[in-house]
Amino acid sequence: MKIIKPYSAQGSKKEQVAKMFNAISKQYDFLNRILSIGIDINWRNKTVRQVKNSGAKKILDVATGTADLAISLSKKIPNSSITGIDISSGMLEVGNEKIKQQKVSNKVNLVLGDGESLPFDNNSFDAVTVAFGVRNFENLEKGLMEMERVLKPGGILAILEFSKPESAPFKQIYFLYFKYILPTLGRWISKDASAYSYLPASVEAFPYGNNFLDKLKNAKLERFKIRSLTFGIASLYTAHTPQKI
Repeated sequence: MKIIKPYSAQGSKKEQVAKMFNAISKQYDFLNRILSIGIDINWRNKTVRQVKNSGAKKILDVATGTADLAISLSKKIPNSSITGIDISSGMLEVGNEKIKQQKVSNKVNLVLGDGESLPFDNNSFDAVTVAFGVRNFENLEKGLMEMERVLKPGGILAILEFSKPESAPFKQIYFLYFKYILPTLGRWISKDASAYSYLPASVEAFPYGNNFLDKLKNAKLERFKIRSLTFGIASLYTAHTPQKI
C-alpha cells in the first residue's frame, strides 16, 4: 500500500497525522457534519448495532478522535465500558469535553497512545472498533495485528472506513465532490491547506473491499463480512478472532 502523508515527504506518517489532527481538532466535528451532510452519524449507528448484537461490553475504540463512536457505544450498549485511544492530544481534548457534556465519564475513558502499539494486555476486550482511522495508520498490517492481539477469543472487530463507489452516475458525482469540492471547503473552514487534500488521497490509496479482507485474514481474523454503505461511499467491515477449542 502506498504511504500517503498529509504534509511533506519528511517525517513519519504517524507524526504528520498527529500534527494534522491537532491542527484541525477544534473544527473537526463541524466539518464532519457539513462535509458528510450528517450521513456519518448513520454509519456510526450501524457500527454500534453490529457491536451491540455481538454481546460485547468491554470495548476498545481505536483512533477514537473526538470520541463520537465511543460516546455512541456507551449510550446504546447497556453496562458497557469504553476505552478510546488516539495519537492526537488535540482530538482527545475535544473528546473529553464532549464526554463531560454527555455525562458518560463513568463509562468512557480516553487514552493518548498509538494504535499500532496498543498499551493493553492480550485478550483484554470483547470488541475493537475503528471509525475512519485505519486509513491513517503508517503500518496497517501492524495495527490490525495489534487489534487482534487485544481481542478476546471470539471477539468482534468492527471497522468503518471510506471506500469508492463503483456504479455510474454516483461514481462520477462522488469523484467531483470528494476530489474538488470537499478539499476546497475543508481548507476554507479549517485553515489547513493539507488536511482535506490528504483525505481523498488517502482514500484513493486505501485497499478497500476484498483487498482489505485479505489484510484482515493475514491478521489471523475470521468470519469476515463487508457491508457497503450509501452507494459504496463507506464500508463496514466485521471480523472475529478464533474461538478457543
